[in-house]
Amino acid sequence: MTMELFRKLIFVAALAGLIAGVFVTVVHQFATVPVILKAEVYEKAADEAAAANTATAATTDSSAATSDSMENMPGMSHDEHEHGAAEWEPADGFERNAFTVLADLLTGIGFSLLLVSAFALRGGEMNWRKGLFWGLAGFAAFTLAPGLGLPPEVPGTQAAPLLARQIWWVFTVAAACGGLACLFLGRTALWCVAGLALLVIPHIIGAPQLDHAESAAPESIAHEFIVAVVITSLVFWAALGTLSGYFYQRFVKPA
Repeated sequence: MTMELFRKLIFVAALAGLIAGVFVTVVHQFATVPVILKAEVYEKAADEAAAANTATAATTDSSAATSDSMENMPGMSHDEHEHGAAEWEPADGFERNAFTVLADLLTGIGFSLLLVSAFALRGGEMNWRKGLFWGLAGFAAFTLAPGLGLPPEVPGTQAAPLLARQIWWVFTVAAACGGLACLFLGRTALWCVAGLALLVIPHIIGAPQLDHAESAAPESIAHEFIVAVVITSLVFWAALGTLSGYFYQRFVKPA
């Protein structure tokens, strides 16, 4: 790969990713954000109830403490320690929206870079129609395949350990990409069989799950969130693939 081609690929990925990122940010505001805000109401209520129960238990325990143990307590209270140890999150309003926009833009550029790199490796002509099909393949690999085992979760949902879920997600996405490549780029029945096997293996292994998973939000909100995320992702990948294919044809390999 020449330096000139590399610069063109970066330019196309940045251009397509920025446009798709801005577009999906607007979609998020109407599709997923309202559902998240509704779920957070239940999450905060559950956290407040748990904190109240903890405070009641702490008060009961402290009534049996001696005066000597009280003198040895550190200057900062337990609640202050818990507050200081809480995870940082952006404030509601401008700060939160700004981080959402930034995340969408970086996600768009990153995935567009994967697409245009695949275009370059594949070779041949490219246009917006072919880019759309590549985008739909990305939707299948990065959303549908892992979503079958680990569907999107609203705030306040208990889940398996993060590292285990991340490992399974990466494995599933890699297997889905390989499986789709075998199915659509392979030229023999053996490649098709290998592609189907790659698509199925992660789900035979199974995603890490809790025995008794619970959610603070009602089940209806959880289902609404899954639908919103899937539709938003479909729109994002369709736009990203179309834009990447169009700009690739125009700036990298003109017809």
